[in-house]
Amino acid sequence: MAGDIQLTCSDCGQEFSFTAADQAFFSERGFSTPKRCKSCRMAKKGEQQGGGGGGYRSQAPSSHGSGTPVICSGCGQPTTVPFEPRGDRPVFCRDCYVARKGSSGGGGGGRGRY
Repeated sequence: MAGDIQLTCSDCGQEFSFTAADQAFFSERGFSTPKRCKSCRMAKKGEQQGGGGGGYRSQAPSSHGSGTPVICSGCGQPTTVPFEPRGDRPVFCRDCYVARKGSSGGGGGGRGRY
């Protein structure tokens, strides 16, 4: 197996390690060598998903962006979200999102967006 290699991110220009373990993982799945560092890949993935549906995980916005300012559909307070709202669905602050998620009973369909 090959050793770690240093690559340069095509987005931020920083060097990052493509470890032997990552190389094996990418190879097993037929992925090509990454062009971006992990932070930039995650940011790009977030852009491509548009923040919709199942791709969002509760976490602080990355250092690559501060989020999109919105008004919470639940409490009316200003907040920021790590995606670009589509406009056809409500957007909630963290507290309202957690409260709605906890009271939804696990049913599908009405997935609120944080």
